[in-house]
Amino acid sequence: MAQRKFFVGGNWKMNGNKAGITEIGQFMTTGPLDPNTEIVLGCPAIYLEFAQKAMPSNVSIAAQNCYKVEKGAFTGEISPAMIKDVGVSWVILGHSERRNIFGEKDELIAEKVAHALASGIKVIACIGELLEERESGKTAEVVFRQTKAIADKVTDWDKVVLAYEPVWAIGNWETASPEQAQKYMP
Repeated sequence: MAQRKFFVGGNWKMNGNKAGITEIGQFMTTGPLDPNTEIVLGCPAIYLEFAQKAMPSNVSIAAQNCYKVEKGAFTGEISPAMIKDVGVSWVILGHSERRNIFGEKDELIAEKVAHALASGIKVIACIGELLEERESGKTAEVVFRQTKAIADKVTDWDKVVLAYEPVWAIGNWETASPEQAQKYMP
């Protein structure tokens, strides 16, 4: 496996509009971006194509989710083929909100990862524990379980970024230290 570039990812969640995306795209073109850094921005599905066109060519856009099959009666879902069709090459899967609000389980996330990769889409696979899991000393167990489900379906990691997302550190003033993150992402 080749040495991976430094990776910076962002996620707009369910935020943004065309004016804001245009402004961000203009901002990203004002200064030099490090050619040794890969930049990927997660964008709401409705703006994928618009955002892809608004960003400089060295900034990639990611869908925030996709389903595990190419097509079918799955209202509200998008497939990796659809993502690819609008020129987007990345997808975020396993995000804590998909796991904890929408009830997505490890096996479903692993199936989505496998299908996205098989469809030619690169994956940001999110793993991480809730506050109660951290406080009960289950961080390693949770992170291992989530990672193993994905690892059982992935044979080539060149197109996967594993993102450790400690859920307890999202949206509050507590942050994970670099040492804490490194402990679970060697």
